[in-house]
Amino acid sequence: MLSIAGTDPTGGAGTAADLKSITAAGGFGMAAVTAVVAQNTHGVSDIHVPPAQFLAAQLRAVSDDVELEAVKTGMLGTAEIIEAVGTWLSAHPPRVLVVDPVMVATSGDRLLEPEAEQAMIRFCSLATVVTPNIDELAVLTGEPRAHDEDEALAQAARWSEATGVAVVVKTGHLDSREVTNTWIGTDGTRHPVHSTRVDTTSTHGTGCSLAAALATRLGAGEDPATALAWVTDWLHEAILHGAELQVGSGNGPVDHAHRARRLAAAGSAAPWVAGGAVPDRWEQPAQLAARATADGPTGPAASVPPVGPWTEALWAAGAPLAGAIEGSGFVAALVDGSLPEGQFSFYLAQDAHYLQRYSRALATLAATSEDPAAREFWSDSSRHCVDTELELHRGWLATRPDAAEVAVSPVTSSYTDFLLARALGDPTAVGAAAALPCFWLYAQVGASLPEVPDEHPYAGWLLTYRDPTFVEGVRGALGVVERELGAADPAVRAEAARAFLLACRHELEFFEQARRVAPSAVAPSPALAGATR
Repeated sequence: MLSIAGTDPTGGAGTAADLKSITAAGGFGMAAVTAVVAQNTHGVSDIHVPPAQFLAAQLRAVSDDVELEAVKTGMLGTAEIIEAVGTWLSAHPPRVLVVDPVMVATSGDRLLEPEAEQAMIRFCSLATVVTPNIDELAVLTGEPRAHDEDEALAQAARWSEATGVAVVVKTGHLDSREVTNTWIGTDGTRHPVHSTRVDTTSTHGTGCSLAAALATRLGAGEDPATALAWVTDWLHEAILHGAELQVGSGNGPVDHAHRARRLAAAGSAAPWVAGGAVPDRWEQPAQLAARATADGPTGPAASVPPVGPWTEALWAAGAPLAGAIEGSGFVAALVDGSLPEGQFSFYLAQDAHYLQRYSRALATLAATSEDPAAREFWSDSSRHCVDTELELHRGWLATRPDAAEVAVSPVTSSYTDFLLARALGDPTAVGAAAALPCFWLYAQVGASLPEVPDEHPYAGWLLTYRDPTFVEGVRGALGVVERELGAADPAVRAEAARAFLLACRHELEFFEQARRVAPSAVAPSPALAGATR
């Protein structure tokens, strides 16, 4: 994958951003430099444009030795440079050419001389797809700047039909909470990918990054809809975490590698519960609470309060994980509405698999518990999984024709196998403690939600997290676990605490797993049988 663009010594745009984006999107990046730019997060102070012959020599050096799947162009700068790149492309046409027509800055300033601007407009006809901002789309089409998304889509569709080149319409420069990237095909097809605006100044290089990542995914063989969905989701995460890099004092860069670091951390084999986190014999509640709060954050207060000293100690130990769930990328995207539909569908599919197996674990607890009240509670909860929540799930899927029938994931099967093993092979106090986080942590997420507007894509789903009937069930589970722990042997009680903490971590992994799958992992299906929590 070759980037043809200018430089940025602070790494946020140009070839630096392109190479990071190509790597993040799974490609091997190469770069031919069109201009050496002196810039930082505050702007450009100087530009040196090497002779066009030197750029041509760079391009020949690449094509003489390397077979290219895709090419992305960015800043070309002069009519002479544009002509040199066009001549090379005509002699060595790539399978995919993505053109980021760098003509108008975010400020609205024109970046090219009139002659070069006209050369760039002609150059765009060579592309597979162009990725203009709203102002550049107006220049390409020769029409006034679009004031809303519908106007921009109509402009792009007319130009695409006339030139035979696809367009990605980006609405990030329009004033709306929702940000949409839409692929406009030459046959009039549209593939919109929705996201939400991030309140940040760390957006330097977003145009470069989107185009380079898109070229990489298309070059790898993905269809336009799948490629654009991946790129939009990845770039949203990169923008969301860009400020954390603390690069420069102006408009900072996006964090191209955030997704890669997140996935690397998810693949760690480090034990979830450290060896000294739980005593071998849990004699008094304070033993567990003291160990839990000694070295780390305490986490949020429980929205459904503990009902006694043993469950109070469990919360103290598990609260940091509850906080991690509240602040997780999946929950944040679910709450603000930016969660891609494919990820939500994947979550629904795994929820179905989970609850079908979780109901068996609860039924096992009902059969093995010696406490009549506990038997009745676990039995009722098991039936609720199968009956009430199954019906809720079907209701949601009836309005989602793209919901996917996917196989059980490793994360889901690991969690449910853990729950079934605790229920089948351990004392009931251990099984009960393992089952508790599914009740308690979901209620915690529900209680932490802000007001959900009616137009929110997941409004109805989010409101189920704080349903009063479910909250009452959480209190019932807490009462059962409190009694089980109070009556248990100290060694069994310690194992129950370990099971509770492991289940809390399983819950975090269960939420986050949808952000670890590619859009293609969720195939369309007319229906999905299952249930939801």
